[in-house]
Amino acid sequence: MQECIQGACEKFESQGHSADEIACVGITNQRETTVVWNKQSGKALYNAIVWCDTRTKSIVREMKARSSADKIQHLCGLPLSTYSSAVKLVWLLRNSEAVKKAYQEGNLAFGTIDTWLTYKLNDSKKHVTDLTNASRTMFLNIETLEYEDELFKFFDIDSSKITMPKLLCSSEAEEFGSIMSGPLKSVRITSCIGDQSAALVGHARFSPGEAKNTYGTGCFVLCNTGETPVFSKNGLLTTVAYAFAGQKPVYALEGSIAVAGSGVKFLRDNLKILKESSDLDNLAGSVSNNGGVVFVTAFSGLFAPYWIDDAKGTLFGITQHTEAGHIARATIEACCLQTHAVLAAMEKDSGQTLRSLAVDGGLSNSDICMKVGDLQRCIC
Repeated sequence: MQECIQGACEKFESQGHSADEIACVGITNQRETTVVWNKQSGKALYNAIVWCDTRTKSIVREMKARSSADKIQHLCGLPLSTYSSAVKLVWLLRNSEAVKKAYQEGNLAFGTIDTWLTYKLNDSKKHVTDLTNASRTMFLNIETLEYEDELFKFFDIDSSKITMPKLLCSSEAEEFGSIMSGPLKSVRITSCIGDQSAALVGHARFSPGEAKNTYGTGCFVLCNTGETPVFSKNGLLTTVAYAFAGQKPVYALEGSIAVAGSGVKFLRDNLKILKESSDLDNLAGSVSNNGGVVFVTAFSGLFAPYWIDDAKGTLFGITQHTEAGHIARATIEACCLQTHAVLAAMEKDSGQTLRSLAVDGGLSNSDICMKVGDLQRCIC
């Protein structure tokens, strides 16, 4: 991050500006990725565990079998899956002696990437997070917007032995501190918001019923539901959309799809049928349809609205006539079909028909992915 700041400032100055013109910075980040460190030394105790990591599958199965498992989603808005931060923390406590020791000594600090960056960049070692990121940990009560003892107990975590980040609104400018070194020394950090919430805000989806979809590594559909959380009965998540200082927090229904752009990367790096990701449309356009090929891109299990953690990626319908173009088109259609399933679930939960969908992310550059097909697989 420090190298990124240095490079960005050098480019800014090469265009005739000065770093002194930069009034403030904000942090946005992937939300569920988990970092733990020793609060005395400030040293990270294990590699960050990223959102799509599946090593927690057995923990999820174990916890789903508990008698109180059915209550969890109504408390935190999230289903039990490998996705959220809580199960990653459980895995760390079970598998790292350094993490276990710090926990037993009461020296363990927890955070998502926003918390870690703020802590390391800050001149006052702030240990904070905003509500959008906190709502992805499974430790936050989605209605009270405070840490929930019952959730810590469910995950067998003694909250008195772990230091959690202070909960803030996404725009509490006085609370995030200032950068302590480098070309932006003393510049204030004035906001923090999770990546998908940042996209929702960037698209100005400020009214209930307005939605956006980010076609990034994964695919994340968020629909503004207003100031009251809507609990899904159709496999979606309830999350904090954004929380601006002086205003009531706003909620969203979210459909999280594990694979979108990472499916294109799979074609490029694993199957070697693309030289560059940008070649996707040309290859998919070399055939008129998928030739009967269907690709279930469950590389990290299936997320919304299915939540099947142990699902595996599968290609169906391959024949001696199958070409690389059919597989490329099936990869695009996999993203569209999953998006359609999420949008259908949103309409059921909200009781509203979606009128428009704002889009962003790398795969939104694909004309084939973005167009409305004859089966209405993708609505844009």
